[in-house]
Amino acid sequence: MNFAKTFAATAVVACLSAGAYAQDIAVIAGSIEDGFFNLIKKGVDDATLMVEANGGTVNYLRTPNYDNFGPDLVTLINQAVAQGVDGIAIPVWVPEAEVPALKAAAEQGIVIMQYNAGQEVQGDLGAINYFGSDEYQAGYGGGVYLAENGAKHILCHIQVPGAINLETRCKGVTEGAESKGAKVTTLRVPANLDGDVTGTAEAIKSELIGDTSIDAVMNLAAWASDASANAVSQIGGKQMIGTFDMNPAVLERIQAGTQTMAIDQQPYLQGFLATSMLFAHLKFGTNISTNPVLTGPAIVDASNVESALAGVALGAR
Repeated sequence: MNFAKTFAATAVVACLSAGAYAQDIAVIAGSIEDGFFNLIKKGVDDATLMVEANGGTVNYLRTPNYDNFGPDLVTLINQAVAQGVDGIAIPVWVPEAEVPALKAAAEQGIVIMQYNAGQEVQGDLGAINYFGSDEYQAGYGGGVYLAENGAKHILCHIQVPGAINLETRCKGVTEGAESKGAKVTTLRVPANLDGDVTGTAEAIKSELIGDTSIDAVMNLAAWASDASANAVSQIGGKQMIGTFDMNPAVLERIQAGTQTMAIDQQPYLQGFLATSMLFAHLKFGTNISTNPVLTGPAIVDASNVESALAGVALGAR
């Protein structure tokens, strides 16, 4: 027997086997300036412990801001492909930019998992699942809730115009409120105001002063409801405030009675499930039979705010 040849062949098989079991994935997320994605990252970080324990790696990639959103997302997709990942978990906010890049990645054998946004284009991508909220239903429920609690004219604020998840949310708010006899006006502000509480407060304040029939504001991000709270306070108003997503200030205002509600989509679960289930599919060939997997919406108000605050204290809500 030629032991040298046998050893060499065994070494090749071992290397191939090791490569086959070393699954590397990229998780692409929103702006480094967007605190919402810190909650996503908490879920990703916790799932990464399992991934690394089973020989894989996770690379968490974020856009610098939302000023050049579509091209920046394509850059991150291409970066992940160049790194040789086996799978990409990603929200689809800008389909016209992201879908062609993700299709090209899939053609190279990269598995796509969606989370947070873009459920409606899942079929176009062949993504194996979607973890997130149904944006339209979340908005619809929020519009109904505010109208049923007395709102007659709601201002729906969009902080990144054209982002498909945000536009869909406001469409849901509009149709939900209208189903209960309320009116909705949509306020789209320049994307460079995203995360700018002071600038956003001024824009919302201007709308409230200009149309005194507005008796409620629906924001699409927690920080933006901080801006609305400032605007309402500055004019001495009594407008109801609602928001998608939560932060400690939002929950404290709900607790104090100065904010009406928040719509929770459980971003921790989105990050955790998208990461862990993508890796498990690559590693073990597993899939969840439920598709999509909805992590929201759920409305947080005075009736259940205490349990939400407990989750915030642990960094997961």
